[in-house]
Amino acid sequence: MAEETVKTNRRPQVTAGRLTIAQTAAGVMLEEGKLPPQAVEVEQAVLGALMLDANVLSEIVDTLKTKYFYKPEHQKIYQAITELFSSSQPVDILTVAQALKAKGELELVGGAYYISSLTNRVSSGAHAEAHVKIIQQKYIQRELIRIGGSIVKDAYEDTTDVLELLDTAEGQLLNISEDNFRSDYIDMQTLVKQAIQEVEEVAKLEDKMSGVPSGFVELDRMTNGWQKGNLLIVAARPGMGKTAFALTMARNIAVEFKQPVAFFSLEMSAIEVVSRLISSEALVKGEKLKKGNLTETEWSQLHTKVDSLAGAPLFIDETPALTMFELRAKCRRLKMQHNIGMVMIDYLQLMRGGSEYKGNREQEISQISRQLKGLAKELRIPIMALSQLSRQVETRGGDKKPQLSDLRESGAIEQDADMVMFIYRPEYYKILEDPESHESTVGKAFILIEKHRSGSTGQVRLRWVKDYAKFENDDVSADGFAGGFGGDGTGGGFGNIPGNTGFDSGMGGFGGGFDGGMGGGFSQPAGGGFGHAGGAPGTVITMPSKMNDMPPAMRPDDFPGAGMPSSGSADTDVPF
Repeated sequence: MAEETVKTNRRPQVTAGRLTIAQTAAGVMLEEGKLPPQAVEVEQAVLGALMLDANVLSEIVDTLKTKYFYKPEHQKIYQAITELFSSSQPVDILTVAQALKAKGELELVGGAYYISSLTNRVSSGAHAEAHVKIIQQKYIQRELIRIGGSIVKDAYEDTTDVLELLDTAEGQLLNISEDNFRSDYIDMQTLVKQAIQEVEEVAKLEDKMSGVPSGFVELDRMTNGWQKGNLLIVAARPGMGKTAFALTMARNIAVEFKQPVAFFSLEMSAIEVVSRLISSEALVKGEKLKKGNLTETEWSQLHTKVDSLAGAPLFIDETPALTMFELRAKCRRLKMQHNIGMVMIDYLQLMRGGSEYKGNREQEISQISRQLKGLAKELRIPIMALSQLSRQVETRGGDKKPQLSDLRESGAIEQDADMVMFIYRPEYYKILEDPESHESTVGKAFILIEKHRSGSTGQVRLRWVKDYAKFENDDVSADGFAGGFGGDGTGGGFGNIPGNTGFDSGMGGFGGGFDGGMGGGFSQPAGGGFGHAGGAPGTVITMPSKMNDMPPAMRPDDFPGAGMPSSGSADTDVPF
């Protein structure tokens, strides 16, 4: 039945600065003179169809809820039908009437005559699903009116806290969406087709990577990229480098792989985030950028490198105390307008849940993590949320490696996440030497994959560049080249690693390991000069460099990363 308007000579009265609001028997807040959205005739048709055709009930029982019915009588009848269905009893006029009679509700719904009359309104259940959608839509309209009326009423109250009112309204609207829109099952034939199509699409790719690449070679090798619909948790203690790790990845994805990324920074302002990106991209220390105390070379690097960032599809949101309602709305809009491939949140514990969890932080975080997983599946993109670890790590003896039990404020995080990773830097805990290999741990970082729902766990070693607050590939000897250099310094073809991931070479993916432990590839944007840890004991293989043509006034010290080998001979063509 269409929405009806009741004619009345009375006008809405204004009392104490607010409109008079009437509440109907159904509990819907309405202005006087209007009836709530309803479809009574459609409700009667659905109930009649359910008692005529048992197959119809199987098709719609999981989508049609008792509260969707407008008339209380219809709610009682449908409740009796579902109870019969649950107990595997036949559903017809007689059984429904008997069930209502047993509960003392038969006369309340209109008697046996009314129940039998419902079946006269339809000849079959052919259009039951379409009718159920109409009933559902009318219910949602009534709920929106109810919530809207409640918001209007509370907004007129001088004692109402505005932020709390907003939070309550957001939570109620979000609940309507979550409670009434569920995806249906998919048959195996369709799923197999989709799975085969995805395999075929991956096979066509040059890098054979099915997910969003991080730019860290070993990490991508273990994960095959960040997969669609996955919730990824990256956890660490404060100061370990969570934001730096996420920003380095965001930069790699947006700049090197040209995939749009949304970065939600709840802790830092957008300008602070961009300043850190500029620092790591142009290889200029953050404190120098803050003071503006840059050399001519650094100014040149700054203007050259910033162009790649300016054109990158990276979207930064600095909204503090973000709610799931806001995040969902922003992500949906970004997906629709820019087709974002990944979302990053810095960090989980700074988000806010609904007002119903006020005072219970553990339940609030649990709800947020569940909704993040749901959002990832809905948008079919990976969502990475950074998370804090509890102080329990600090009190633990030994190497102080984090564990899943160290996740702060909620055990639901590890349950909802498809992958849980920890950032671990021994140097952070003053462990400067590996107790087994006796290697220096300075500048070393490990990504510990402690949970991987669709793959193996393990650890990935990276290099931590403290001066520029970024992470890099630790060992490019096997990845900068297709075959890598052998012990004699020969073999291998060119690789395909982005310049800023393993090293900062303007030549793209050229770099390799040399016999004797040459340290890590090129580190100059211009493409010359080896930055190494130990030096090669033998002759260093030389490469042409434009730096040979640099003006005499420019010293090698002006170029971060270039240095003299500590031992051995070097060809004069290498610009040291």
